Amino acid sequence: MALRLGDIAPDFEQESSEGRIRFHDWLGDGWGVLFSHPADYTPVCTTELGLTARLKEEFTRRNVKAIALSVDSVESHKGWIQDINETQSTTVNFPILADGDRKVSELYDMIHPNANETLTVRSLFVIDPKKKVRLTITYPASTGRNFNEILRVIDSLQLTDNHSVATPGNWQDGDDVVIVPSLKDENVIRQKFPKGYKAVRPYLRLTPQPNK
Repeated sequence: MALRLGDIAPDFEQESSEGRIRFHDWLGDGWGVLFSHPADYTPVCTTELGLTARLKEEFTRRNVKAIALSVDSVESHKGWIQDINETQSTTVNFPILADGDRKVSELYDMIHPNANETLTVRSLFVIDPKKKVRLTITYPASTGRNFNEILRVIDSLQLTDNHSVATPGNWQDGDDVVIVPSLKDENVIRQKFPKGYKAVRPYLRLTPQPNK
């Protein structure tokens, strides 16, 4: 069965380009992004891994660790990493799991027989400090992932975990947010949102982002 939002991300031990990893221990008390690739030396994934490396500071600022996966071997990964570093003008600074036995791929339902019976699809999971799956996205092989969107969603999740708000469509960090409909007590609202709010409708109340 596919992982659903709110499920505990399965733990595992697997070899990687940075040694053997026990996933939950490696995550520690931070957030994680686990994303899969069909195989090493694939063009779209090469650009994605380079982009992820260049976004290291952005991930670190959000207390997020990135970890990739491919079904190829550690030795293959090391050769691919050299190519990524050279072609993407960066240095890969996160591990790539070597999932030759498909253990992690099967735990995370990354093999879709209708697409390919052996290669992983290009799935991505955002995992929170409680080890819960908070976002899942599966892309077609021909479309590169938008990591700015991944960071945007993490910003939203971290904001809404700590404040009684939700983020509207196309929200970006710093934009107004929505007060959750379940919050109705005006005294509580004034305490939580001292900058005030605009009620477009009784159920649609916009307020400045509370942590800005």
